[in-house]
Amino acid sequence: MSKVVICGIDTSSLPKCTNEKSNELMDQIKKGKPGAKEEFIMLNMRLVLSIIKRFNISENNSDDVFQVGMIGLIKSIDNFDTSLGVKFSTYAVPMIIGEIRRYIRDNNAVKVSRRLRDIAYQAMQAKQQLLKTCASDPTIDQIAQALEVPVRDVAFALDAISEPVSLYEQVYGDDNENMLVMDQIKDLQTENNMLEQTALKEALDSLDEREKQILMLRYFDGKTQTEISEEIGISQAQVSRLEKDAISLVKKMI
Repeated sequence: MSKVVICGIDTSSLPKCTNEKSNELMDQIKKGKPGAKEEFIMLNMRLVLSIIKRFNISENNSDDVFQVGMIGLIKSIDNFDTSLGVKFSTYAVPMIIGEIRRYIRDNNAVKVSRRLRDIAYQAMQAKQQLLKTCASDPTIDQIAQALEVPVRDVAFALDAISEPVSLYEQVYGDDNENMLVMDQIKDLQTENNMLEQTALKEALDSLDEREKQILMLRYFDGKTQTEISEEIGISQAQVSRLEKDAISLVKKMI
């Protein structure tokens, strides 16, 4: 949102709209004067941009969100009732916010519950308020305390609406080496399997030769206790007892 130009519009050159001018143009719009609506839209672009800044929008999506905000502005103009005696901005802001929220909800790859979205938006607003009084960025604890919401809910909510990061995004790079996000992610499943296999091997090595042979024949070769008893020359009852003792010892070792 630090861009000066959004959708080809130089935001620094946008005119400001006074209440008197806004009322005058709105009367002209209702009377159908040509060009009045276009001028009114131009004068209220600053309002749309100020609303967009409330949302955690990436620069890649800022143009799309700006267009959605403009749709909300146009809807506000078309539906505004001058007889209500309220400022146009008071009526337009909720409608523009609603359009932007619907767009973010419908175009988010990960579906987030309404409760989490609401907490996230409140958290971002609370953060802006805290920045005015804090010397540094407010912590999750401070934001949660300001909202009177559990810290865990605030953390989940902010995480839920954050932009997903590509595994191929570069986090470090120079002429000799590039490091991607995927290079910093551990394969926990493979790591756990390796640890389990190592522990199992050490446990099996602690058995005597007959116990180890019975477990290998039983669980690696898939033989029955009767087949094992015939192969090694002991009774089926002895095979069962030795197998049970060996499994118990392996579990303790692991």
